[in-house]
Amino acid sequence: MKKSLGTQPYLFPMPTYMIGTYNEDGSVDVMMMAWGGICAEDMVALNLEAEHKTVANLETRKAFTLAIPGTDTLKESDFFGIASANKVADKFARSGLHAEKSERVDAPVIAEYPVTLECEVTEMQEQPYGLRVLGRIVNVLADERVLDEKGKIDVTRLHAFAFDQVRHGYYAIGEKVGQAWNSGAVLMKQ
Repeated sequence: MKKSLGTQPYLFPMPTYMIGTYNEDGSVDVMMMAWGGICAEDMVALNLEAEHKTVANLETRKAFTLAIPGTDTLKESDFFGIASANKVADKFARSGLHAEKSERVDAPVIAEYPVTLECEVTEMQEQPYGLRVLGRIVNVLADERVLDEKGKIDVTRLHAFAFDQVRHGYYAIGEKVGQAWNSGAVLMKQ
């Protein structure tokens, strides 16, 4: 028997992505985001609240990076979700992480994050339920330590973690349990 829990945002896993932008003074701002992801072959969608400092940066700079954090940066990444750049001006500096300017977009690349999508803002959509930012992926940067022998990203090397909206936990991701478009193929033969 199933129990009704009402209207809740209870999908699992939810991503933990890091949005990197520059503030008006050129300092780095990073924000953890869970509500968004890939929405087309070369597009991402970010669902944000308009009062975030990151939103002002997106409106001004028209660019951002979207990175996948690893468990080795969980403390710093969680801090980026706790601290508001509107209230903590030295938020990035406090983290101890390192940034360099993207060569393709007007946004920072955080050295400690193993995979980073460099994106241009294509549209900012005011919706009744919040702000949706659409970004076009212009390049993907990957640390060599997460690449396999063929130069492709090996997700088991990312040590990524997911967010649990229900219990507010983080959970490590990495064990492969099946092959996409193959594990269920036997049912096609029935």
